[in-house]
Amino acid sequence: MTTESITLQQADEADIDRIESLLNANGLPSQDVRTVEGCFFLAYTNTECIGTDGVEIYGSEGLLRSVVIMESNRGQGYGAELCDSLEEYARTNDVETLYLLTTTAALFFQRYGYGAVAREEVPKLIQGTTEFTDLCPASATCMVKDLDT
Repeated sequence: MTTESITLQQADEADIDRIESLLNANGLPSQDVRTVEGCFFLAYTNTECIGTDGVEIYGSEGLLRSVVIMESNRGQGYGAELCDSLEEYARTNDVETLYLLTTTAALFFQRYGYGAVAREEVPKLIQGTTEFTDLCPASATCMVKDLDT
């Protein structure tokens, strides 16, 4: 369990190098970080950056992006807290349903209410994102969560 709460700070241009570095170090796609404006965040405990995440918003649908906790901070509950914070951000921006693609963390997301869904059942706007079309392999698990429940 965490001893300190995290805060999310929306990333700006000055944060992009740090986000790319965190994603690359954890084997996550970073190729479109500079072209998807306003969707990435940095997570902090006090002044220490402990991770990054993001959400692309398309009306009432959202695409959860790149949830990463730095290795030295894992196992303390920060991942769950990061997801909770991002889901709350999505709700306040009228997102009703979140989708994600993962090659390594399906069990983690399943514990937090995400369920598998076929890619073809995902809304066309989400299917048209770079994450779906170019960055994640067809073998990635596609998941969904209804934020109203």
